[in-house]
Amino acid sequence: MSTLILIVHLIVSLFLIVIVLIQGGKGAEMGAAFGGSSQTLFGARGAATFFSKLTTVAAVVFMISSFLLAIVTTRETSVLNKVPAAPQQQNMPVPGGGATGPIQGSQPIQPAQTPTPAK
Repeated sequence: MSTLILIVHLIVSLFLIVIVLIQGGKGAEMGAAFGGSSQTLFGARGAATFFSKLTTVAAVVFMISSFLLAIVTTRETSVLNKVPAAPQQQNMPVPGGGATGPIQGSQPIQPAQTPTPAK
C-alpha cells in the first residue's frame, strides 16, 4: 500500500514542478508600473487560467499523498522488529586472554561463620 502511495507521490511532485516552471511569472506587472501602465498592479488578476487550476489540483493531491504516507508508514512495524536477533555467544573471551575459570592453586572463599551464642 505504501509503495503505491509513494509512486503516486513522486509522480505528482514531478508533475507539480513541471507545471510551476511552465507558468509565467506574476511579478511582471509591477515592473511595468514604473515605466508604463499596468491595470493589475494591486488589483484583481483576472480569471484563473488552466495552468493555475491544474497547479491547485496537483498541490492538493500532493498534500493528501504526503498525509497518507505519514499515516501508512507509522502504522507499519519497525524494521528492527522484522530482523531476528543475533544468537548470543556462550563463551565470551576474557580481556587479556586469560582463562575463564578460577585461578589455579587458589582456595574458594568460604562465607564467614558467625559464632553461635553460648548458653
